[in-house]
Amino acid sequence: MHEEPSQSPPDLGWIRELGTLLGQAAQLAAAHGLEGDAFKRAAWDAYLDARPGLRQELEVKQLKAQLRKLRRLGLVGSA
Repeated sequence: MHEEPSQSPPDLGWIRELGTLLGQAAQLAAAHGLEGDAFKRAAWDAYLDARPGLRQELEVKQLKAQLRKLRRLGLVGSA
């Protein structure tokens, strides 16, 4: 019987670091009275800024979904 070589577990230290950094950011935001929704928007914007092209990709998907909905309602024709 053939045994697979044991693989080392992936390094998940970055997840701990992420939790620490998010915790620090949340504490800073709370200390300055930032509302939760504003904190979430800022975090999301920072994530989108870190992923070039993702913002545009999501906008295109949203536009396509809106067009599909309008077509289903008969408000926009299809070519």
